[in-house]
Amino acid sequence: MTKHTNWLLTIALLIIPTLLIAQESPNSKQARQMFDRTYKMVFGSQGCSLHYDVNLIGVYKAQGSICYKGKKSKFVESRYVAWNDGVTHTLVDNKKKTVSIFDADSDKKDKYSSNFKFSPDDYTYSVENDEKGYLLTLKLKSGRKGMKIVKALIDKQTRAPISLRIKVALFWAHINITNFKSGGISDAIFKFPSKQYSSYKVIDKRGE
Repeated sequence: MTKHTNWLLTIALLIIPTLLIAQESPNSKQARQMFDRTYKMVFGSQGCSLHYDVNLIGVYKAQGSICYKGKKSKFVESRYVAWNDGVTHTLVDNKKKTVSIFDADSDKKDKYSSNFKFSPDDYTYSVENDEKGYLLTLKLKSGRKGMKIVKALIDKQTRAPISLRIKVALFWAHINITNFKSGGISDAIFKFPSKQYSSYKVIDKRGE
């Protein structure tokens, strides 16, 4: 065996295990395909609306409704209402009677947003049967930043989301989803009705 042959063999032995690890299992491929379909139902250009109930380790509870359409969104809770038209994010605090205005892509609009950043390619996928639907488990790849684990329960027939369990750091957030509708979302929903809040104090944080 020549030195060149020995060198090539060594490289091959180092590469082969990496290639084998990188190959997706049939379960992983199926899980990713199922996830992509549901993800598109929620965040696709057709838009969606849903009602949510959030329970954060029993310490924080909230419920409300939210609409998505591409980069646009609107959510409504008892105290807060927010509109994001893709350019400007407007947050209304009904208790403080304030209107805070941010650039749409600003992390300052939500100090917790960095903990919940999500990129589908940063995760490994698996799926299993559940009595209520299909349970998709997403685990954050080594070296990536974001939510550690996401467990998404989806309907077996429609693939609509039913619930989410999200692990961030050491705690879990539980989110139940009802009244899910994909499509038929008007762009007018995402426009902030400024006249309705003309008596509120305006805090403009755009450009910060």
